[in-house]
Amino acid sequence: MGRRLKYDMPGPDWRRSLEEIKEKGWRELFEALPGESPTLVVEMGFGRGEFLLDQATRRQECAFIGIDYSSKRVLKFARRLARTEVFNIRLVEVTAENFVRTGLGDGCVDEFWINFPDPWPKARHARRRLLKSSFVAQLRRLLRPGGVVFAATDSPQYAAEIDLVLGEERGLENRYSSGWAHDVPGRMQTAYEKTWRAEGRTMYFFAYRRPEESE
Repeated sequence: MGRRLKYDMPGPDWRRSLEEIKEKGWRELFEALPGESPTLVVEMGFGRGEFLLDQATRRQECAFIGIDYSSKRVLKFARRLARTEVFNIRLVEVTAENFVRTGLGDGCVDEFWINFPDPWPKARHARRRLLKSSFVAQLRRLLRPGGVVFAATDSPQYAAEIDLVLGEERGLENRYSSGWAHDVPGRMQTAYEKTWRAEGRTMYFFAYRRPEESE
């Protein structure tokens, strides 16, 4: 028998709704952070949340929004986050597609992180993959000049598709000399990534930047 899901919040509840972000603007969610416009980082599909928590702990001057469509994952990470002293993360239960379409204004995000999205390996399911041309165009619209889209996958088939889609977006430039990197020094490895590496899988990391002079 599985564990019963706990709903009590043992500290601050950092969950927010998409409607609240649309009404107030993202900056109002981080009133404790200094400056008029701190660096905004968005992780899409944070899973267990360890990557997001590591980033926010090491970069306390930045604002982090973690989104996930799973109410269970959002709740579990919110309860974990409530036990910490981390104050610069807000969690939103929403699909990535809805978030980029309506959640933020143009040119406000400094970094998007998309770590190991579902590769939907069956051919009949491939259309469900997140990183499609229309979605990447939305990411580019939301990036500030100089902002970066980071992505990672362990699927060679999905890596080839991501490489093609990101490379075809005219408003983005590849930060790597080749299409991707297999290792990124200093990057935290998630629990899933450690398992996959132990199985001998190859990792594929992407970093595409919106040029400073772009409009």
